[in-house]
Amino acid sequence: MHIHLVMGAVMDPVVLLTEPKEPITVTPAEIIYHRRLRVLEHAAATGNVAETCRTFGVSRTRFYQWRNRAERYGLEALMPKGRRRPQLPNATPTWVVEELVALAVAKPTLGCRQLADELGRRGYAIGKSTVQKHLVDHGLGRRAQRLARAAAIAAMVGGPITEAAASDDLFGFCHFAARPGDLVAMDSFYIGNLKGVGKVYQLTAIDTATRWAVMWLVLGPVSGEIAVRFLAHVQRQFRRVGVPIWSVLTDNGPEWVSLAFKGRVAALGLTHHRIPPRSPNHHAVCERFQGTALQECWRPAFHRRRFDTVRQLQAEADAWLIHYNTRRQNHGDFMRGRVPAEILRTHRRNLAA
Repeated sequence: MHIHLVMGAVMDPVVLLTEPKEPITVTPAEIIYHRRLRVLEHAAATGNVAETCRTFGVSRTRFYQWRNRAERYGLEALMPKGRRRPQLPNATPTWVVEELVALAVAKPTLGCRQLADELGRRGYAIGKSTVQKHLVDHGLGRRAQRLARAAAIAAMVGGPITEAAASDDLFGFCHFAARPGDLVAMDSFYIGNLKGVGKVYQLTAIDTATRWAVMWLVLGPVSGEIAVRFLAHVQRQFRRVGVPIWSVLTDNGPEWVSLAFKGRVAALGLTHHRIPPRSPNHHAVCERFQGTALQECWRPAFHRRRFDTVRQLQAEADAWLIHYNTRRQNHGDFMRGRVPAEILRTHRRNLAA
């Protein structure tokens, strides 16, 4: 009977916990705190301070400092105090960091180099690596973090909030044109199906020699007649800056290979170049610009407001194009920090000379 009771006690079922275990994080300060407690507990248990100091490898002076502090202020006083970051003499001024953080949230899709350029135009000399360091310190080092912060601010003020999409790094090689207008790359870009507006497409034209760009927004699908109207619009825009168009570069989309577009190009005496099928890298200049427009124009705009008409979208694009063509520095291998307007002015001076 006794054996049966013992076996029954041993074989009692144990109900396991089904709740997930919470991760336990021990900081370096807590490790030091618990070590000091063990030193005091060992000395109290053995009654020999010298033996305790030899066991834990501490000096008697340090032991008495810990014990006196614990007796006067309590055991919580053994926790190490946090140290503030030292202020270096060449550190970035506080007002510049505040300007940077505000700019990074206001324009979340810009990288550290573009943010450094924006601060430079405001009179602050700061390197791109320093910009990235301050962004990381404030939890804004990645584009997704800056987009999330901008979306949270927009939600607080009653604006729309969207999920930030990952950026696609486009690839390709650089086309060459001897003068402005020699080769104008044209493409269509699907922006999205906007609620209350419909399927919106962006028609893009960018000059290979100067990177001067034109954007035109239409409701899709894009047909050959719309491509013909866009070509006339591009000619008017380039004529305003004194650039005639000699040839165009397109992909093999239905709007660009249509009889209406090809007939209009031939009637104007232009040369029509088409890239090989399934080769977007041959259209790298236009593809890269459309990626820039997506990151710096459309995603921040859609985080801040709602668009109800194509005219509102076109106004947003025209305002951003002024910044792109006249002020935004392009750090590609061809542009090397120049802006399209600067290259256009240089070409005009060379013609005058």
